[in-house]
Amino acid sequence: MLLELGGVRLLTDPVLRPGFAHIRRHAAPPAADVAQHVDAVLISHMHLDHLDLPSLRSLDGSFRLLVPRGAGDFLRRKGFAHAEELACGDSRDVGGVEVVATPALHDGQRWPLTRTRAAPIGFVMRGTRSVYFAGDTDLFDDMDRLGSDLDVALLPVWGWGPTLGRGHLDPERAARAAQLLRPRLAVPIHWGTFFPRGRRKRDRLTAPPREFAKRVADLAPDVSVRVVEPGGSLALTA
Repeated sequence: MLLELGGVRLLTDPVLRPGFAHIRRHAAPPAADVAQHVDAVLISHMHLDHLDLPSLRSLDGSFRLLVPRGAGDFLRRKGFAHAEELACGDSRDVGGVEVVATPALHDGQRWPLTRTRAAPIGFVMRGTRSVYFAGDTDLFDDMDRLGSDLDVALLPVWGWGPTLGRGHLDPERAARAAQLLRPRLAVPIHWGTFFPRGRRKRDRLTAPPREFAKRVADLAPDVSVRVVEPGGSLALTA
């Protein structure tokens, strides 16, 4: 997600290339200007589909790199000396936008069976609007206390495969997150973009956000839902 708040450009968990490992992009490639004039990159956790080193290296110009506690040493060894670690509750000011690290319930390892890990986080950003980016997470205790008066919640509703493992929100659980958070607007993310080579897609590239919208209408009818197709954009009006 590329967020523009009061002229500040924040890029979350960017994977800008055609694929990684056996996972291939099925959505349109990102527009070229997504990688330009970024003020800060926000990394929620160390999995390959959220912390993609080639994508970070492709960004234009200098940018701040905000990462979970424990990821800094790994990134500095990879050439990102400017990585700034945040633990839950820590905040940074980026051009007048307050960026606060929030809890997340997800696996923190870079690779299975390795010691390279960092505690996953989400982010609440407060500028001209208040926006919650969940990263990857399941429901967790006190999710309803993340912040009052949220304008937007960016909630993952699926992943890159035919099934979901632990530590993820599916459409039903993401709708429950919207019920807890009570933002003015919920936008389903983390769907329809990547899929493993050779696997049957069925409807997993298209159905999750619609399933989410239907469940939000049942569980939290005061929360509006906007489905933004991969590569699309949304302007937040007053």
